[in-house]
Amino acid sequence: MAKTPIPRKYLGPDALYREVHHSFENIPSRLARTSPALTDALMSAFAMFALKEPSLLAFDERRRQDAKNLEMIFHIGHVPCDTSMREVLDPVHYEAIRPAFRNIAAQLARCRVLEEMRFLDGCYLVALDGTEYFSSTQIHCSQCLQKTLRNGERVYHHQLLGASLVCPGRREVIPLMPEPILKQDGEDKNDCERNALKRWLVNFRRDHPYLRVIVTLDALYANAPVIGDLREALAHWIIRAKEDGNAFLFKQVQQQAEAGQVEEFEAVGEDGVHRRYRLAWDLPLNESHPEVRVDFLDVWEADLNGSRRFTYIVDPLLQLSRERAERLMQGGRSRWKVENETFNTLKNQGYHLEHNYGHGHQHLSVVLAMLMMLVFLVDQTSQLCSSLFGAAWEKCGSKRALWEGMREIFHRFTVSSMREIYEALAYGHRKPLVEILRPP
Repeated sequence: MAKTPIPRKYLGPDALYREVHHSFENIPSRLARTSPALTDALMSAFAMFALKEPSLLAFDERRRQDAKNLEMIFHIGHVPCDTSMREVLDPVHYEAIRPAFRNIAAQLARCRVLEEMRFLDGCYLVALDGTEYFSSTQIHCSQCLQKTLRNGERVYHHQLLGASLVCPGRREVIPLMPEPILKQDGEDKNDCERNALKRWLVNFRRDHPYLRVIVTLDALYANAPVIGDLREALAHWIIRAKEDGNAFLFKQVQQQAEAGQVEEFEAVGEDGVHRRYRLAWDLPLNESHPEVRVDFLDVWEADLNGSRRFTYIVDPLLQLSRERAERLMQGGRSRWKVENETFNTLKNQGYHLEHNYGHGHQHLSVVLAMLMMLVFLVDQTSQLCSSLFGAAWEKCGSKRALWEGMREIFHRFTVSSMREIYEALAYGHRKPLVEILRPP
């Protein structure tokens, strides 16, 4: 008998804030020395991102007047000053944040929310890509990547490999724990997205051993080592392929087409767009790895700006066929959701991913990026599960207006929960009277 899902009230922001607090209280000692000061510092940084504060200074200027609300909503006993917060968080390893991601994903599974995002054959679609979130010619730490410009100037920067559960036709994405792209201890060379993906797959399978996924990736990953890593992680895949990077494969497809060994057809999709398809099966990826066999999906479509072409290599286990071609194409194109609905949202819709909230000498920059992504996970879960969140968003008209309204109520009123804030935004509230504090 199937288990009854727990009520979705456990996926509201207040319940998730308690879950995050509990995760921080139980950080393994190998990652940080757990203490009330650490929990308060982590939750304070988390609250700063939840409130979409534009800077650590802005948060610090209000921490005393907002202390009661921070205690009631975010369970912070003592809000540290900006300097203290940086000092406490800098030595904390970013892996300390992982249990919070894992626990929220477990809640989503228990509530059967993830079932709404299944993509194909009971599998979930995971879009991955890298992004840069910090760059400076002066500020740096031991883990910064480095590059030298033509003028000889050295630039320090941080990148991460982001991953989100996505589904064609849905605005919501469920971010998973990202993998930092860092200069590793004892290494002189920069880290790269390829190595970060390898680490991400190992960590993902450790966190979610039974989750069936199809990974969608950019053409950068259309090579044999990546496919080997995906297979080892028991992950299916749809990977963009380009002729300049996979010339041997495209030549094989053309030869099969001339021999009449491919399937070509035209169809109007669910979106009303007319497309031409070419399907080919069981092809060697390249000359160096003829044992790596892939299926090939080639799609042309026309619009007012001309024609566009999308080509993918597909895991043969996904059974590419005429009937499944459009769905697999949708999966491949959904990789853009990690760019648009994840990175673009974090950079341009109120989260300020590219702002330097603090860099530190050890892990501070990465820890803050992980905490911001964790807040984004809570917000996306609320968007997916909370009708009250949706009502407040609709009333405000945009995400930016929603964050501004939320922050205004938090600063002006004494509130006991995030639910109260969303209710005030959705249903309206009375403005407070000015109380004059006259000198004695």
